[in-house]
Amino acid sequence: MPVFKIKSHAKINLSLGVLGKLKSKLHKIESVISFIDLHDEIFIQEIKKKKHIVIFYGKFSKTISSKNTITNLLNILDKKNILKNKKYLIKINKNIPLKSGMGGGSMNASSVLRYFLKRNKIRLSKKQILKISNEVGSDVIIGMEKKNSFLNTDEKLFIYNKKIKLYTLIIKPKFGCSTKKIYKNIKNFSQPTLFKKNNKILTINTLANLKNDLEKVAFKKYPILFNIKRDILNLSKVKFARMTGSGSSIIGYFQSKKALLNGAKILRKKYKNYWCILSKTI
Repeated sequence: MPVFKIKSHAKINLSLGVLGKLKSKLHKIESVISFIDLHDEIFIQEIKKKKHIVIFYGKFSKTISSKNTITNLLNILDKKNILKNKKYLIKINKNIPLKSGMGGGSMNASSVLRYFLKRNKIRLSKKQILKISNEVGSDVIIGMEKKNSFLNTDEKLFIYNKKIKLYTLIIKPKFGCSTKKIYKNIKNFSQPTLFKKNNKILTINTLANLKNDLEKVAFKKYPILFNIKRDILNLSKVKFARMTGSGSSIIGYFQSKKALLNGAKILRKKYKNYWCILSKTI
């Protein structure tokens, strides 16, 4: 059986407002979301076995549980008999750090589900895709289009065909942030600031004036994250800096590659023991 290679790109939150709580006990949010060139590599092969085989390897694979987003997705598809008893060997080279706020696990599941659909391995309606995605994880549906998007207060995801040309400087300390714990400590909620799909949302000035409400909690628990953001903002020609998701990655955004490279030289010296990578929006 042939082996297919796909890319599972990292998700970044250009903004994240926490507006309240839902009946499901999850939080009500609004967010502007993009994707960057940093990606995990996924290899998929149909096999003649009784069970699926899922293998993680690479720098950020050591602490991944045997129960993960991909095994969860496969179990759901099997229970619904959507895969028609076909089994797969799936190998994932993890380049995206865990607990970094970049949705590595969720995007892995999105990428595999998208592969099954595009290769006509399965057929699902939009309603079924949404339901299965939500069963795996709340962020999975975001990765199905892999385009800039806006999640509004009604939990509707609006997709943009417009691209944002930004270069990113990403710094992550050796620790990760627990999404559950960060959200648990949110005491105050924001008012909505983005009410509908609007191309102006994707302009630099608008993005620079937005925020991530989770920063306050994360910075209080981990002051080094505040310091990293401050140091990024002090770099020449940086447009804005923001924590993505619940952290712990802090991202600086630039419009020129030269400014990105100059900024990286400075911060790599100061945070030489931290994970630091340069990327760009796709």
